[in-house]
Amino acid sequence: MTETTDRPVDRKLLELLVCPVTKAALEYDAQKQELVSRAAKLAYPIRNGIPIMLPDEARALED
Repeated sequence: MTETTDRPVDRKLLELLVCPVTKAALEYDAQKQELVSRAAKLAYPIRNGIPIMLPDEARALED
């Protein structure tokens, strides 16, 4: 069961998170509810206000 209720994400949490693949900083895309790693070319989903930091769950970014 996948719910995509938009809940606010804790800003302090976002400051602490890094890409699990590259350890690079992430960009928060509030509109798409994703954390974007430009270094890994991946976008990690945020579901119910919780970042899903699993590479298998990430969406590949197009060039």
